[in-house]
Amino acid sequence: MEDAFIPSASAPGRQDEPAWWFVFREQRLLVSLAGSTPGVPLLTDIESLELSPRFLDHLGTISGVHCYAAIIPETAATPPQMDFRNVRHLFGLLDEGLYRVVIRALGVVNWAVTHQFCGGCGTKTVRPADILARQCPACNLLVFPRISPAIIVLVERENKVLLAHAGKFQDEMYSVIAGFVDPGETLEEAVKREVREEIGIDVENVRYFGSQPWPFPDSLMIAFTAQHCGGEISVDGEEIMHAAWFEADKLPRIPEKISIARSLIDWFLAKQRLADG
Repeated sequence: MEDAFIPSASAPGRQDEPAWWFVFREQRLLVSLAGSTPGVPLLTDIESLELSPRFLDHLGTISGVHCYAAIIPETAATPPQMDFRNVRHLFGLLDEGLYRVVIRALGVVNWAVTHQFCGGCGTKTVRPADILARQCPACNLLVFPRISPAIIVLVERENKVLLAHAGKFQDEMYSVIAGFVDPGETLEEAVKREVREEIGIDVENVRYFGSQPWPFPDSLMIAFTAQHCGGEISVDGEEIMHAAWFEADKLPRIPEKISIARSLIDWFLAKQRLADG
């Protein structure tokens, strides 16, 4: 299913065949519990579940089957034999291709909720029939889904990796450095600035690693690797509580495999294993 999704903003004129429904309540996805593992509901229409969506968008098709994203009120009841699950916890349980559409759907509904009104004149926006956007009927301002670029970087120093514990983390997890890109800034400049601001060191040899959509709520994570080239660790104690250089066999608790942060760390570990023979 991974390569079968075809994005499209144009919904069919009539929906009388089963479709994939990506329904969210308070950022949690509605899943069917009829099988051995949670699954995305395949329904002819959402009304069959007696749910009244606040927003509804057509996403495209998976192998010819239409996909819809919807968000329902926080007070909506949970349908029988179903549940609302944390999107992050569904990673590895859903087919990879289907999970990628979940990520797309969550980004679309987050954007729809936060762009109900025109940022220019305040008029309530509407959804054009043929493009994924919201438009103001009064001043014609056209707004596409918001995507916030953010860099994420793994910094090496000899055979050690820089990991930090942020104040927003709920436990003792450590991760690599990340931050949003400023206007007028290249991605490479953002990498150097974020590391300097958060950790107090300088880096060089900034190299692109990969990217990942991260709809929590609207980020695109652009990953890099870099080498330490000056300075010693100095954190502010507010955004970053602690940071240190870790050897491959002495890592603290690190992110789960859903994130590109973990992919960076796994890359470092594989590199060290090769170096050790």
